[in-house]
Amino acid sequence: MFRPTRRVLLTGAALCLSVPAFAESWPQRPVTVVVPQPAGNSPDVMCRLIADKLSRAFGQQFVVENRAGAANLVGTQSVARAAADGYTFLFATSAALVTNPYTFKKLPYDPVKDFVPVAMAARSNHVLLVNPEVKAKTLPDLIALEKSAPGSLSMAVDGARNLSGLIAQAINKHAGTGFVLIPYNTTTNAIQDAVTGRVQVTIQAASIAEAFIKAGTLRPIAVAGAKRIDSLPDVPAIAETLQSVDLQGWFMFMAPSGTPADIVDKLSAEIAKALESPEVRERAPALGFDVRIGDAVTPKGAKRFLDDQLTSSGKIIQALGIEPE
Repeated sequence: MFRPTRRVLLTGAALCLSVPAFAESWPQRPVTVVVPQPAGNSPDVMCRLIADKLSRAFGQQFVVENRAGAANLVGTQSVARAAADGYTFLFATSAALVTNPYTFKKLPYDPVKDFVPVAMAARSNHVLLVNPEVKAKTLPDLIALEKSAPGSLSMAVDGARNLSGLIAQAINKHAGTGFVLIPYNTTTNAIQDAVTGRVQVTIQAASIAEAFIKAGTLRPIAVAGAKRIDSLPDVPAIAETLQSVDLQGWFMFMAPSGTPADIVDKLSAEIAKALESPEVRERAPALGFDVRIGDAVTPKGAKRFLDDQLTSSGKIIQALGIEPE
């Protein structure tokens, strides 16, 4: 029978003590947060706002690194392959976690197996907008206008498999309309064509739409999701007209699978504090975000939310007849 020596026992005890000690002393050097989208856009600004709060709370820099490209695949994959040591995290998009799994035949990562949810950070709001010359003031008006001349109205989106494209397809399916979807590679071009009337309708992030709404060059018809948003309280939600259309973007901090739970919990708690700070609460709506996250700011709550979104998004995408490519 094996009998542990005093040295073995002491070594084992030291190892047991070292794990929580490591978590307690974390972070001891700068932490990288990867944003799988370009620098300067709303998600990037939002992440940097939170990262600044985390840097101050932990006394170490939380460095935001933009790794955009390939429908969020580049940045997301890089974190999936990163060391699970608490020094690399992902500011994940809903597209990366719950849309891509149903629109790509092969993903270079698994949103469930390769990551651990840390905290949901924000919901993003999208707005259905029309050129002022369009004679529709409400979504029912717009639906009726399209049906009176099927195929006469075009809608600028960010691609058939991206969020605005999915929202547009859901509107067509549930309203029985035939809006012609025009995919754009850049938001700037989509907005420009909507303003000039080359396309009559577009779906854009609220943060991008705000300036054009104020200038009167685009008119808001409805906001995506189930609820109205603080920045546009008089604009109805799409779900008020089409109950089955409830698509919304969101962002979640994720860690590589295997990251110590103590570190995940510690970071989650500070993210929750950051989201409650006056500065974040004030700036988030202007960026088009809602930071009233509730239980999803905890790792367990974020995991439940992610699981629910994977299921619901899968049903919506499959109902739209979109096959993975």
